[in-house]
Amino acid sequence: VQLQASGGGSVQTGGSLRLSCVASGDIWTIDAMAWFRQAPGKERESVAVISDTGISTRYLDSVKGRFTISRDNAKSTVYLQMDSLKPEDTAVYYCAANKFGSVSMIGPTDYEYWGQGTLVTVSS
Repeated sequence: VQLQASGGGSVQTGGSLRLSCVASGDIWTIDAMAWFRQAPGKERESVAVISDTGISTRYLDSVKGRFTISRDNAKSTVYLQMDSLKPEDTAVYYCAANKFGSVSMIGPTDYEYWGQGTLVTVSS
């Protein structure tokens, strides 16, 4: 399974961005998918997780109400809509996937497949 993330960029505080992550390869094996982020000098953290059907989701407390994760299995794509962006959202964002699991999987070691990362910069 290969993951290709895109959609990062630079925005001002309060702006919006939409990240996309397209999966290829043995996509039929993919179950849970997630977005992580890593800011300079900080550990990688889970931002949002979505179940295989898209019914269940889980968010980092600091992004609840501002970010929305969704997936289109027909297009093998997971999205992260980010609204009301803040400078503290600045980070490299990574998509991740696993062959099994649930939205309780929030640690980086829970995921086998990773995209290359896309940079999000929010200026004040």
